[in-house]
Amino acid sequence: MTDQSPFRFYQHPFRLGILGGGQLGRMFIQEAININVGVDILDPDPDAPCKHLARQFTVGDLKDYDTVYAFGQNKDLLTIEIEHVNVDALETLEKEGVKVYPQPRVLRIVQDKGLQKQFYHRNNIPTAPYTLVQNKAELKAHTGYPLIQKLRKGGYDGKGVVHLKAADQLEHAFDAPSILEDLVDFKTEISVIVARNARGEMVHYPVVDMEFNPEANLVEFLFAPSQLSGTIEKEAIRIAYTLTEALDFVGIVAVEMFVTQDNRVLVNEIAPRPHNSGHHTIEANVTSQYGQHLRAILNLPLGSTAMILPSVMVNLLGEQGYTGEARYIGLEETLATEGAFVHLYGKKSTKPFRKMGHVTVISKKLEDAKKKAYHIKKNLRIVT
Repeated sequence: MTDQSPFRFYQHPFRLGILGGGQLGRMFIQEAININVGVDILDPDPDAPCKHLARQFTVGDLKDYDTVYAFGQNKDLLTIEIEHVNVDALETLEKEGVKVYPQPRVLRIVQDKGLQKQFYHRNNIPTAPYTLVQNKAELKAHTGYPLIQKLRKGGYDGKGVVHLKAADQLEHAFDAPSILEDLVDFKTEISVIVARNARGEMVHYPVVDMEFNPEANLVEFLFAPSQLSGTIEKEAIRIAYTLTEALDFVGIVAVEMFVTQDNRVLVNEIAPRPHNSGHHTIEANVTSQYGQHLRAILNLPLGSTAMILPSVMVNLLGEQGYTGEARYIGLEETLATEGAFVHLYGKKSTKPFRKMGHVTVISKKLEDAKKKAYHIKKNLRIVT
């Protein structure tokens, strides 16, 4: 079998494994079922969202070499739904003939925000100016404020990031290897999702605008298509393609970017997997990001990314002040809303800002979708 031929996924036994069993894996499995591909899952949570959809569900540590290696030994193909996994084990499996997409060398770069920044610099990909520091002592010597400090490793969903407005706020800083970024004066954050198969074929989804929750630093709303000018959109797509090709990437990658006040486009970071900024594609585009990721890693023809209708995605986050078994208020009203599609992730317990689900609203007019989405955000609450 070579990279120039699709996997014979339709012939048994074919074993596809995913490291991670959260909501991204859950939505991926729902697409895989459509073409009769069974999926095995490894996740540390015995009640992970994928538990009841997986062909085989294994409880184990994604960062443990022996666990990841044992899980992957009998697989034809491995992919991820979270990048914080044991790359050493994946490299060994790759050498032994297991296909791993995205490739382990890509995951090494993505796991370390410092390596990401250096990769951007080497490949002339625009990004915010940065400095690498090893600890808080080195940070004290830094003179330019305000700045953003990001842990090089381990940050996820807004964690591992701190905004330092002045030198007298160093008690809030991380005492660990980090990158220091100049504070970018941006007017919006956008995302471009690109899919690439092993034959080098690429497609992209229309640019989307993102609105973040200011407390949790999580995407709260997603608007598709972007309302930016065509010139900015073309530049964002060009950058995303350049980055994907430079990585020789296989799979689906979300390229998150800032658009500055003077209309420059700067890469913030990348996610080498299905991403929050692509949830809307399930209903709003011809091929969802999950179906596209499956096509890409199987080296199949890539699907159309054409938009069916404008859309707004709203994240359903656990409400502040509530921790425990989840209860949904306003769900029936949401389900009665024309053009609203509810996705609950199967998580039994909620806590503040935990991602519990999302709702995508589609409409002929983006403004109509926005009005409905804002109403849903206000009235659909997750409590205990």
